[in-house]
Amino acid sequence: MTRARTAATAAALTATLGLGAASWVVAVRQMNGMDMGVATQLGSFAFFVVLWVTMMAAMMLPGAAPAVLRYAHANGRIRPMPLFVGSYLAVWTLVGVAVYALDRPHGSLAAGAVAIAAGVYELTPLKQHFRRCCGEGVRSGFEFGLYCVGSSIGLMLILVALSVMSVTWMSAIAVPVLAQKLLPAKATVDVPLALAIVGLGILIVIAPSSVPGLTPPM
Repeated sequence: MTRARTAATAAALTATLGLGAASWVVAVRQMNGMDMGVATQLGSFAFFVVLWVTMMAAMMLPGAAPAVLRYAHANGRIRPMPLFVGSYLAVWTLVGVAVYALDRPHGSLAAGAVAIAAGVYELTPLKQHFRRCCGEGVRSGFEFGLYCVGSSIGLMLILVALSVMSVTWMSAIAVPVLAQKLLPAKATVDVPLALAIVGLGILIVIAPSSVPGLTPPM
């Protein structure tokens, strides 16, 4: 049984990280030439949803690896893992559908306001609750997805507001998303990060031209 659990855990880790890495390659290729800053268009619904799911797999699966490993170890089999990962990504897919439905043309003022709100959210008890739950044992991928959406939604809204098709912003947002899933909360790190996000939002509002890639070239 121990050998079977070890094999299942190793297979789950390899599959999760492999899918995440492959998703980065696909997402970068799909997003090529589509970044127009705050003026970025989402394209058709089908195109956006497929791209969004690919982006979420790229950004979220590396940080989800510990939860996948815990689930694989508890079950001792690899067979339930596709359902766990699939239901986790399904939650993020629903977020993408909401983003597409609610997306409206906006400028740097709105983008800055979103960034400021996201920075403030990083310091709230609600954010800390979801982050803590996201790092604990869960019973399903759907439950894990709900917790992780609550933890990372502020950071993801920054990406949506600034340019959802930007590989640069996607990479920049992926770093704190990953760190917050793998590392415990620490005020000496979390507070400066939140203040930096608020500062970015203020800079976008008062001097949008100073933020590279925020506005399309004239």
